[in-house]
Amino acid sequence: MAVSNLKTDNEDKVTITGILLRIVEWYQYLKSKWLLIFLFGFLGALIGVGYAFLKKPVYTATTTFVLEEGEKSGGFGGLGGLASMAGIDLGSGGGGIFQGENILALYKSRTMLEKTLLSRVIISGKPQLLVERYIEANKLRETWKKNPGLLAIDFNRVDTLRSASEIRLKDSLMSTIVADINMAYLTIFKPDKKLNTLQVDVKAKDEVFAKLFNERLVKNVNDFYISTITKKSVRNISILQHKTDSVRAVMNGAIFSSAAVADATPNLNPTRQIRRVVPMQQSQFTAETNKAVLSTLLQNLELAKMSLLKEQPLIQVIDEPIYPLYKKRTSKTIFLVLGGILGALATTIVLIGKRVIRNLTADA
Repeated sequence: MAVSNLKTDNEDKVTITGILLRIVEWYQYLKSKWLLIFLFGFLGALIGVGYAFLKKPVYTATTTFVLEEGEKSGGFGGLGGLASMAGIDLGSGGGGIFQGENILALYKSRTMLEKTLLSRVIISGKPQLLVERYIEANKLRETWKKNPGLLAIDFNRVDTLRSASEIRLKDSLMSTIVADINMAYLTIFKPDKKLNTLQVDVKAKDEVFAKLFNERLVKNVNDFYISTITKKSVRNISILQHKTDSVRAVMNGAIFSSAAVADATPNLNPTRQIRRVVPMQQSQFTAETNKAVLSTLLQNLELAKMSLLKEQPLIQVIDEPIYPLYKKRTSKTIFLVLGGILGALATTIVLIGKRVIRNLTADA
C-alpha cells in the first residue's frame, strides 16, 4: 500500500514538473520571437490609428420635449340630448387611442419614418428629399451599379412608377432603409421614468441629415399624435357647426317670409285676414322653433369647443438640435492600444500553431 502511494506521488510530481518545463519552453520560444511579435504588434497599432483617422465621426441630433396628455371630457348631461339625436357624440374624446408610452412606438413606426424620409427639405438652397440625402450620404448608388433596377429608382417621381416590379422594388428598398434607420440611427426614450419628458436622438455620419431628419420626424409624429387624439372632437365640432348654420338659415328664412307676407298684403280686406294671418303665424312659429333649437345647438357647439381644448395634449419642445451637433470621434488611443494587442496576439497564436504542427509532424 505504501509503495502504491509513493508511485502516485512520483507520477504527480512528474506531471507538474513536465507542465512547468513545457511552459518555460514555450516562454523561451516566444521570447526568441519577440522582435517578430513586436513588429506585428506595431503594425496592428498603426492599422488601428489609421482606422480611427479614416472613420467618420458620428453626429447626434437631440430633441427633448414634454408631453402632457389632455383631460378626458365627460358627458354634457341634458345639453347633449339634441346632439345625440343628430348623431353627435359629445362624450369622451380620442384620448384612449394612445396610452402611456405608446407614442414611443409611434416614432419607430414604418408610416412615420417613411413619411419623414419622403419629406422635402432645403439643403444648400436646393430642395431635396431626405431619402435621397440618405442614399447620397451612404453612397448607395455606387453599390447599386450592378443592379440597373435600383439605379432607376428615383423617389422624386415615385408616382410615375408603372410596373408592379418597379413598385415592389421601391417598397422593398424603402423597407430596408426604414429598418436601417430604426436599428442604427434612431433612439427614442424617457430620460426620467417619473417625468413625461421624451428624448429623440438621431445619430448619423451626415450632420445635415441627422438634424433635418430629427426635426421633421418630431414634427410629423407630434402632429399626427395631436390630430388623432382630437379627431373625434374635431369631427363633432364640424357636424355641430353645420347643423347650427342650417338651423340659422331656416330661422332667417322664416323671418323674411313673415315680413314678405306683410309686405304683399298692405291694404288687405278685413274679411280676408286668412291670407295674412295664417302665413305670418306659420313663419313666426317656424322662426321661434328654430330659435330654440339654435340656442341649444350653440350651447352644445361651445361645449364641444371647450372639450377640444381640454383633450388637446400639450407638447412643449425643451431642446432642439442646433449646429454644430454633438460629434463623437473614434478614440485614437483606444484603437492604438487595441490594434497593438490584437496584432501581437494574432502573431503569437500563429507562431504557436506553426510549432505545434511542426512537432506533430516530427513525431509522426
